[in-house]
Amino acid sequence: MSRIASIFGLEGLPADDPAPLYLRLQERIRSAIQRGDLRPLDALPGERDIAEAFSVSRVTVRKALAGLVETGLLKQRQGSGTFVAAPPQRVEQPLSRLTSFTEDMHSRGFVSTSRWLKREVSLASPQEAMRLSLSPTETVCRLSRLRLADDTPMAIERATISTRYLPDPNLVGQSLYAVLEERGVRPVRALQRLSAANLGPEEATLLDVPPGSAALSIDRLAFLETGTPIEFTHSWYRGDAYDFVAELTLRRE
Repeated sequence: MSRIASIFGLEGLPADDPAPLYLRLQERIRSAIQRGDLRPLDALPGERDIAEAFSVSRVTVRKALAGLVETGLLKQRQGSGTFVAAPPQRVEQPLSRLTSFTEDMHSRGFVSTSRWLKREVSLASPQEAMRLSLSPTETVCRLSRLRLADDTPMAIERATISTRYLPDPNLVGQSLYAVLEERGVRPVRALQRLSAANLGPEEATLLDVPPGSAALSIDRLAFLETGTPIEFTHSWYRGDAYDFVAELTLRRE
């Protein structure tokens, strides 16, 4: 039995199905993945082989594969072919401890990296000035980056810090909190607000998921020991890769 037959079966695409050919082919591939005939990281047969096996054009095969890539079920690598996507390893983040992304990933054995999206100094916006207790004439550092764990995009962070505490955004390499600690102004507590969100096209592209995918939207306002707000960060975390966990205790009356 050929590899295609062992994966998809011997029967062709159902002729009585009114759906377009590419959608019927997508369903056959999706079913093979759900049955386990195609496993995460398995390579699919070549476009020509699939086209011949199902008596369809290669254009139809490409359209079917492209749709499954867009939904995140398949991955394509230039020059290597099409593969079943592997689900990212989920990360649990406790809500009771204030740590940096770098510290979180290191404690779990992941290699943490960042891709800078923007680093700039600018006048504080009205919202930034209000949250950080700044005057309208003060400046802030804005740090936007994509955070990755073992090369998997995990989160988008957009942080704002007064230039009183961070005069140059280029001082930050991998860990913002490590730089603040070196300067003697590491935050000691924070307020976080979590909400459910669906990613727009820009954020979805950065996180390598389909537009509209579920995410956690997090606003964090961090404070120094004196109670002065030092950092305001808005983040998007992948909903399929991140769990936030809180430990609750029952107070005895």
